[in-house]
Amino acid sequence: PSLRRQNNSRLDELASKVSALRGVTIDIYDNARDQHVIDNSNEIFSSFSTSLKGSASRLGRMAQSGNKVAVLKLAGIITVVVVLLWWIWKAVF
Repeated sequence: PSLRRQNNSRLDELASKVSALRGVTIDIYDNARDQHVIDNSNEIFSSFSTSLKGSASRLGRMAQSGNKVAVLKLAGIITVVVVLLWWIWKAVF
């Protein structure tokens, strides 16, 4: 009877440790998944920034050549970017 109680006690301790380990493993997985989402977001914004800079430089060159349509497009894009940044700033803060 004494050995059986001791075995049951140790099995309960082991089950508790396995449960704790499972909880830690799930937390690590969730954290890694969240980090992956953050990394993807950074890559998307970096790509968008590069694309936006390229478009702005092309429109700037066209505006310097005297193309009035390019000047209007450039003004429109700048306005949209400023409004989007303001909207994102208000949404975040």
